[in-house]
Amino acid sequence: MQHKGFDKMPCPIARSLEHVGEWWSILILRDAFKGLSRFDQFQKSLGIAPNMLTRRLDTLVDSGLLERRLYSEKPPRYEYLLTPRGQDFRPVLWTLVAWGNKHFPPEGQTIVVVDAETGEQADPVLVDSRSGRVLRGPEFKVATVPAAGARIQHSTRAQTPARPPTPTRERATATNSDAPNTRRPKHTKARISS
Repeated sequence: MQHKGFDKMPCPIARSLEHVGEWWSILILRDAFKGLSRFDQFQKSLGIAPNMLTRRLDTLVDSGLLERRLYSEKPPRYEYLLTPRGQDFRPVLWTLVAWGNKHFPPEGQTIVVVDAETGEQADPVLVDSRSGRVLRGPEFKVATVPAAGARIQHSTRAQTPARPPTPTRERATATNSDAPNTRRPKHTKARISS
């Protein structure tokens, strides 16, 4: 069965996977957030074949997540920098770090998200910007909007339709203490590297 692109599907998860769903792409973005920007840096970090790295970088550039910029004319050499769209992928990576540390730690946590000023370990959670509440089920769920086509409405039939947002209320501060049934990790200071 030949792969048909996900970019025409109505589901935002499927459309996103069209651009970052290949696992090398996510690891390249991870390394870009660590400050790597040159082909040889990505290749050394990932141990990826040059032809595969070229394809993945081209896809990330075509998707608008990275920008290719010439840094040497003779010979021509390029660096790959995160665009604003690429920068918006940071919370996804942080969520993957937290999820991976919780469910797949081979020898305990190896990397964590920390406060850049204090080095104190953070606990990434998704929070509703309108209410300040932690997003978790069953209090929150996916819903269709009126503009969704029949195909997406059918695939989420068990979901309730979304209501228009209400005016912003005073936002509550969400902390781990607001989230019962949430594992609270031991907070430690971690070394911040650039």
